[in-house]
Amino acid sequence: MTEYLHSSGAQGPGEESKTYEALTAGMLAEKPTTEFEAAKARILEGGEGNRMVTSLIQLHQALTEVTLPLDLPGADEQRAARQNMVEQLEDYIIPRMMTIDAPMLAVVGGSTGAGKSTLVNSLVGTKVTTPGLLRPTTRSPVLVHNPEDGHWFGQDRLLPELERVDHPTNDPGALQLVASDRLHPGLAVLDAPDVDSVEEANRVLAAELLAAADLWIFVTSAARYADQVPWEFLQLAANRSTAVAVVLDRTPTDAVQTVAGHLARMLASRGLKDSPLFIVHEGEVSDQGLLPPEHVAEVRAWLDMLADDATARHQVVTQTLDGAVRALTLEVHPIADTADGQGEAAQRLRTDADMAYDEALASIMAATADGTLLRGEVLARWQEFVGTGEILKALETRVGAIRDRILGAVRGKPQQAERVTAAVQGGLEMLILEQCEAAAEKAEAAWQMTPAGRGLLTAGPSDLGRASRALRPKAERAVRDWQQDVLDMVRSEGQDKRTTAKFLSYGVNGLGVALMVVVFASTGGALVGAEVGIAGGTLLLGQKLLEAVFGDQAVRGLAAKARKALEVRIVGLVDEERARYTGQVDALQIDQGAPERLRHAARKVGDARFASQRGED
Repeated sequence: MTEYLHSSGAQGPGEESKTYEALTAGMLAEKPTTEFEAAKARILEGGEGNRMVTSLIQLHQALTEVTLPLDLPGADEQRAARQNMVEQLEDYIIPRMMTIDAPMLAVVGGSTGAGKSTLVNSLVGTKVTTPGLLRPTTRSPVLVHNPEDGHWFGQDRLLPELERVDHPTNDPGALQLVASDRLHPGLAVLDAPDVDSVEEANRVLAAELLAAADLWIFVTSAARYADQVPWEFLQLAANRSTAVAVVLDRTPTDAVQTVAGHLARMLASRGLKDSPLFIVHEGEVSDQGLLPPEHVAEVRAWLDMLADDATARHQVVTQTLDGAVRALTLEVHPIADTADGQGEAAQRLRTDADMAYDEALASIMAATADGTLLRGEVLARWQEFVGTGEILKALETRVGAIRDRILGAVRGKPQQAERVTAAVQGGLEMLILEQCEAAAEKAEAAWQMTPAGRGLLTAGPSDLGRASRALRPKAERAVRDWQQDVLDMVRSEGQDKRTTAKFLSYGVNGLGVALMVVVFASTGGALVGAEVGIAGGTLLLGQKLLEAVFGDQAVRGLAAKARKALEVRIVGLVDEERARYTGQVDALQIDQGAPERLRHAARKVGDARFASQRGED
């Protein structure tokens, strides 16, 4: 580590700083399209660009496509990391890569009360930024530059989200530009808010500004140099190989050796042993708020040297830029891993919901095919319609001759057919409601078992654990529509039989009821032994009634068609209920392919960086 102690050489007072009005005059009306946005649009549309810039823009796009909406462990941390990467690419890395010859930006940051603004004023030689007398101080950051370099700091380049102003303001969303010929061309100095401010907006802004710096000038004091928060920033700078210079500000002479030595050891232990350390001795502050020129002479001389030496300046810029790019290629992988976990969690939630509703659908379809639905009210009304005594007696004596006796046996009336229809409607509706209610409860219970599921349940409708309120009227309408479908099938099939005695005797409603009974107790139009046992010989009668009018083969086709129509309507109802859960998952808009695209983009940046180091690009 190189140590720079204060020099006894004095510097004369500088000229008064002036506002670079020409630069800011046209920037306050409307925010222009940034160079980054223009380059991104061109490259994503297939345009050509520098290999590194192209790969970085593709990485930026991949980062924006990764969403982490589920509240899983570690998600908050990775959301913040992703946002920081996006902002760093937009605010610093890509714009800097596109304008590598722009002036070096030195951001002055540090602890509350360390004397950052006073140091900046003293370096410039006049008051360009106002020290905060009250804490927390909320004011806009101040960027000082040489007038020749003003065009580099328009709103289309550095920190485009900050409005450019030409006067002091308390708006942290503005950047005050100050032109001063006391700074050499090639160097700009930015006075940032406190990194440990009690005001969150100040801390956030300080972090954004430091992330946009080519060089971080960390200012601390004998009383504050060991504070934790500033060292967290310093450690981040070390991890990213950011160029850092440290200023131990306004230090009493008798404390220089002890404090500077300890600070130097702390820097070395945190990977910053090569960072310059400057000592600014304690001195009287002038009426303009300036330190004696000789107290900041070493810092000023070093900055002037960097400004005047293009090679040295380029080394600082490329060190920070390359370190930021290298860090990005490593830091995206935890985000990609987290995104994979989000995709897996979303798929589990969908699977849990699907299992619950698939089970409900299977139960409904089974109950409408195995005779279960024909118990109770439906069976009683059916028996009233067809009668039992004569039929059952015939079944006991000669089942094969029953076809010839059906016409005389059936004594059902139109109103009795309607009673069967109503009983079927009520039973089918209740079956659908009960199974969908059970599915909602099971899906909710499964989601409650995971953090992701609990988060969606909390954010979603409060009644997800119950069947929807709209299900009952929807089920009523669906069953009625299906029953009408059945009557239409009977009417259509009997087009050429409407004048026959049998068709007229049973009627469309009577034959329709018989077809419903067959559907609920048959497979492919044929009753099976187990189903016959459920309701007795009266169920066999329904099939015989239909066969007497339409024939065996036609009855099979009618039963299959009616069952298919019923299945379609039931599936539609269940899927609408299912969508109350799966819709919550769909709304997350998790792209399952985004994590791998992010990893691929990071690899391309790494390849471009390696090629650049070898001089291949």
